Formats: sequence, C-alpha cells, structure tokens
Amino acid sequence: MRRTASALALAALVVLAACGDDDGGAAAPTTAAPTTAAPATAPATTAAPTTTAAAFPVTVEGANGTVTLDERPDAIVSLSPTATEMLFAIGAGPQVVAVDDQSTFPDDAPRTDLTGLEPNLEAIAAYEPDLVVVSNDIRGVLDGLASLDIPALLLPAAADLDGTYEQLEVLGAATGNADGAAELVASMQTEIDELVASAPDTPEALTYFHELDPTLYTATSGTFIGQVYALAGLENVGDAADDGSGYPQLSAEFLVAADPDLIFLADTKCCGESAATVAARPGWAELTAVQAGNVVELDDDVASRWGPRVVEFLAAVVAAMEATAG
Repeated sequence: MRRTASALALAALVVLAACGDDDGGAAAPTTAAPTTAAPATAPATTAAPTTTAAAFPVTVEGANGTVTLDERPDAIVSLSPTATEMLFAIGAGPQVVAVDDQSTFPDDAPRTDLTGLEPNLEAIAAYEPDLVVVSNDIRGVLDGLASLDIPALLLPAAADLDGTYEQLEVLGAATGNADGAAELVASMQTEIDELVASAPDTPEALTYFHELDPTLYTATSGTFIGQVYALAGLENVGDAADDGSGYPQLSAEFLVAADPDLIFLADTKCCGESAATVAARPGWAELTAVQAGNVVELDDDVASRWGPRVVEFLAAVVAAMEATAG
C-alpha cells in the first residue's frame, strides 16, 4: 500500500500516476459485491486520425514558454501518464517511442522504466527523442534537456476542463495531429454536455466523499477532480474541511457526522480498498452510502488524470447518481 504518499503526491502533483497502475472501467454503486459499470457513454480514448500535412516549423506554448519544433517529431518520449493518454488519443501514438513506468494506458504504449518522478537524462537521451513531454520540472529536467538540444513541453496538471482541451490542442499542433486533437476535443465536449444533461435531478443535492487513500485524504471542489463532480451537481462534504491545499485529510469522525450519500473510492488499485473494506471500518457500516450500497469503486488512474478519460470518470459519477436517485 502506498498509503499517505499517494495522497501527498496527488496534492503536490495532482497525481502523476494516481496511486496505482493500469487502466480499466469504473465500478457502479454496489449493494453486496461491487459490479463494473458500463460508462454512460464511450470514453474518448480511441485514436483519432493522424494528420501529417501540418506545416513545420511550428511554435507552441507550454508551461515552460514557447517551444519551436522545426520538423514533425517522430521520436516522442512521454514522462507523463496523462500526456501519454492524450498523445495516443489524438493519433500521435505511432510517433511515441517511449513512455514512463506509470503510463499504463493505452495497453500498447511503449512502457519503459523511465520515470517522471526521478528523470534520468542519460536514459531519456538514449531514445534519441525529438520531443519530450513532462508534467513536472523535477530535478531540473527541462534545463538538462535544453542542454542536450532536445525540445521539451511542460504540460502540468490542468486546473479545469478548458486546460485539458488546451493541452490536447497544444499536443496536436506540436505533433502534426491538429485535426485529430480538434476532433477529440469536440467529441469530449459533446459527450460531457450529454452526461451533464443526463444527470438526475434530486430534491436536494446529493453529497459525496472522494477518497484518495485509506488515511482519508480527499479532493475539494476547487480541484480538477472536484470540478468533475460539480458538473454533475454533487455537493462535496470535504469542502467544509478545506485547508487551502485542495487536498485535506479528513477524520473518520468528520465523515461519520457528514454522512455522505455517495462514497467514491479512488484507492482501489493502489490500496485494495473496496465497498467491503469500507463497510468493515469502525462506525462506517451505519453510513447512508454504505447502507444503500452507494460505495463506488473507481479506477484510480481514470479518477486522477486530466486527459481524455475524464469522460469515463464523469460517466461513472452520473451512473452512480442514477442508481442512487432510483
């Protein structure tokens, strides 16, 4: 179990790699044994057509400033699991030669032992990349890549959905896949609008708790994660304990008193949490969400990354609301 470290990493980095590995669908609310939910709409992860006719050189804007690419990059290294998902979703997958050890989706991404948490310049350079994408400038990796004349894009955790769309468009322009990025953004916007419209109306807003790890770290409505729930009209019980970080640690007593209608577990893969383990916690068996079978087992990675699979995340949330509303 990666325990508190996973939540602290999420608070500091908004999860480079969630607290677990691999991909998968979110689970629906459970009554006895958890069941896997079919997303209300297909996740936007299908590779879009690749556009190679874009004129180069191109200049794009990352968090590290303007980056100019003289030619279409054909040896991309991604040290960001979210960027990896984005690259494959816009059609740039064939241009990716290596991804970090936490890039678990899609299955055919060329996963290596590279890491974005402790980047090794020599190991990165061995792939002879013509573009490196990172989500954090750890250990001066950007300066190190610049010293090797390797172009790099810094795309940190998006603050909101508009930030996700902007990053997709930046990657589309940088890789010669602008059309694929535009199509994906349009598809995501349509699917998200449809999901929001389909969220059930209830006499009072349903309340929820989003669990990052078993030590009860959570994400408030001011985070990217919290904003996804807000789109569906849910009320975050963790907001009352916000310490300014966006990722406060709650107490069991606080949660028992708050008694949320829904509990979403984003620590199923990293920590083995489930509806059953939650029900076994002292005092939790009497919670409304536990009694009603409204403990939702999410895929840690889907629930922590700001890429195309945010559609799948929202679909799981809406499906849980529909089950709760009856």
